[in-house]
Amino acid sequence: MTSTTSIPDPSTRYRRTGQRGLNSEMLSWMFMRASGVLLVILVFGHLFVNLWLGQGVKGIDFAFVGGKWASPFWQVWDLLMLWLGLIHGGNGVRTIINDYARGDRLRLVLKGLLYFAVVVTIILGTLVIFTFDPCPTGAEPSLLPSFCEG
Repeated sequence: MTSTTSIPDPSTRYRRTGQRGLNSEMLSWMFMRASGVLLVILVFGHLFVNLWLGQGVKGIDFAFVGGKWASPFWQVWDLLMLWLGLIHGGNGVRTIINDYARGDRLRLVLKGLLYFAVVVTIILGTLVIFTFDPCPTGAEPSLLPSFCEG
């Protein structure tokens, strides 16, 4: 008994059965491209200012960060890096989970853990950036940066 395989005619046009317009995966793909470009600008700007214009790695200490985060510009800059980096990375890991997790339950658990970790890290990082006090009251004066009032 011979089995025959039908080969589709290349002149036949196949209709797309997907949604028209923007769906969540298309928005996710577009976000990854836009956030990636913005992250490259933010990270290289951060490295340029901290390492090239400053004293290099040896110049980065508590006082350096305290002085930098005294400016709302640098708070927003670092906040954008934090949020975009975590959401960009979380979205990439979500895609990997969708591609490689075999069961629906496993996929749900892994994505739930991922979302929880991303949200908690964003909240904690945001709190650190906006509540950081380089001159805490009652601290040993010799440990404080030079710009703190003694």
